[in-house]
Amino acid sequence: MTHKIAESELIINPDGSIYHLKLKPGDIAHDIITVGDPDRVDKVAKHFERVDINISKREFKTVTGWIGNKRLTVISTGIGTDNIDIVFTELDALVNIDFETRLRKEKHTTLRFYRIGTSGSLYADLDIDMILISSMSIGLDGLMHFYDIEYTDREQELNTKVKKALTGLPNVIPYSTEASPELVKLFSPLGMQGITVTATGFYGPQGRSVIAVPKSAHFLDDLAAIQLSDGLRVTNLEMETAGMYGLANILGHHAISINAILANRVHQKFSNRPKELVANLIKKVLHIMTS
Repeated sequence: MTHKIAESELIINPDGSIYHLKLKPGDIAHDIITVGDPDRVDKVAKHFERVDINISKREFKTVTGWIGNKRLTVISTGIGTDNIDIVFTELDALVNIDFETRLRKEKHTTLRFYRIGTSGSLYADLDIDMILISSMSIGLDGLMHFYDIEYTDREQELNTKVKKALTGLPNVIPYSTEASPELVKLFSPLGMQGITVTATGFYGPQGRSVIAVPKSAHFLDDLAAIQLSDGLRVTNLEMETAGMYGLANILGHHAISINAILANRVHQKFSNRPKELVANLIKKVLHIMTS
């Protein structure tokens, strides 16, 4: 039996909008582009032919509009899977919970999430200015340990290999999540596929040493050596994808992460045209979404 969701668990603002995102039911499309940087929302939305919704609260900026007869939403998540937890949970609530009765709707609405992000390569052959499609992700952040999740055989295989690889970080408990096969197939022409590592920070958690010294100097090399039985390899680092895939799978949605590779950690290089690369990636993703 469906139970009424308490006011403390699902917080609705006095104007009828959901707590963090300040969005109301009907404000979002079923195809949702996520970006980390709020400034990048306008770089996507400038391609919309008309706009219905433009709302900002904290680091969350949302624009919903149209390209032809396709309705799209673009939303900024900020950095990290803690924000992904907020964004995905509240977007799901907007379409699958009746705000008047506080009951789950009988008919489930499926959302499709498309992350357009930047990333650093751990793989020598995945150089700067390339595009990487995240078929799977390794979470080093811990978000999914707070949820009841059932792993697929492929995810279990990756979990086992990652745990063996992280001998230098015994207190880190990794988890593995898969992208939507449907969306991976759709976007596969854009670039190579790989396994994305989702870190819990940018410096030490990604093996960077500025002043503070990371506990393990070799864990990135250990992760980069992982290869699944089907040949898929660990390729890159960022900070949101594993949480996206985990929550999308639990909530019954589709998710894909499409990465512009700005840094190559093997060759210690950084792109000299990051804005151009991201702008081109946005155009490519929108073209596929609206074709």
